[in-house]
Amino acid sequence: MKPRDPNEEHRQASFLELFFDLCFVVAIAQAAAQLHHAIAEDHVVSGIISFSMVFFAIWWAWMNFTWFASAYDNDDIPFRIATFIQIAGALILAAGVQQGFVNQNFNIIFIGYLVMRVALASLWIRAAFHDPSLKTTNLRYAIGICVAMIGWGIMFAVNYWPFGGFLLMAVVELAVPAWAEYSDPTPWHPEHIAERYGLLTIIVLGESVLAATNAVQIALGEQGAEFYTLLAIIAGGLLILFSFWWLYFSKSAHQFLTSRKIAFLWGYGHYFIFGSVAAVGAGIAVNIDHTTAHTAISDPIASAAITVPVAFFLVMLWIFHIKPHKTGWRHAIPFLLGAAAVLAVNFISSTILITGLITTGVVIYNEIIFRRNRQTV
Repeated sequence: MKPRDPNEEHRQASFLELFFDLCFVVAIAQAAAQLHHAIAEDHVVSGIISFSMVFFAIWWAWMNFTWFASAYDNDDIPFRIATFIQIAGALILAAGVQQGFVNQNFNIIFIGYLVMRVALASLWIRAAFHDPSLKTTNLRYAIGICVAMIGWGIMFAVNYWPFGGFLLMAVVELAVPAWAEYSDPTPWHPEHIAERYGLLTIIVLGESVLAATNAVQIALGEQGAEFYTLLAIIAGGLLILFSFWWLYFSKSAHQFLTSRKIAFLWGYGHYFIFGSVAAVGAGIAVNIDHTTAHTAISDPIASAAITVPVAFFLVMLWIFHIKPHKTGWRHAIPFLLGAAAVLAVNFISSTILITGLITTGVVIYNEIIFRRNRQTV
């Protein structure tokens, strides 16, 4: 298992990586669906906490494999088998999402996570054996994964999953790559990494579009005011998701993924970007249920299920994905004002449609700024 060339031309995601992403989205869809049900049943705080915990496990396992594969994917039989094992672990994790939300029981999620991490640790050990120049770095990854799993395993053994314990172990997990790559970084490929993150963004957006599709089906069976309200939700939801796509892909991240520090911040920051996109899909579903009188929440809470993740996405996208392009504070204005405007319309009628129009306005301003920057270069 020799390292890949980080300057390799035309490096693209493999078919196995695409399959890996699609299987992981099953777990993401389960987390979003359970967040939808938790909010609809007025368990907002516990739902958000459970979603944050479950989504971290999914995102972190996906991210670790993605960066490993960028450096060492040789597509041989052992690599494929290890990847399949991680996919199986993701499906086990997905099966335990409901218990994690309903009973705060993360035992099945832990088992799925353990399967994924054991497979990844074996890949790092294999890389250490075949790549002597980065033996220390690769062994640090394997050791770090094992130490973190001991911490998670203690909570599993006592069948107690406190949020404080989760935060502690999350910090440990996040520290492993920084420790491992402190002296000798792995040869990940900037364009390949940017593409991999972009592909998962598209897939998560697709899961949210599915919620809008369900809204269309429900709207066709409704009459009167509910029909037009659902149409407004559909239109607003699609405008939001289309805007998300446009804003995310307005600039390619590989242009600034040359610094290890920036790469770490960008990669870690996607936890909030991916999570907010998935939460918007759940918010669309919540508002569909609310319009058809299938929820126990108030109008402002239903609206907040959309406006809060949209505002969060705009801020996080600017911080982690747009700002590194050194666009300046002037370019921050539409993102920050757009987020504030979205939160401000939470208590008026047609909130989702207006939110979609606001995000569309951010897209328009974003394009104007980028065009001006290109003309002045």
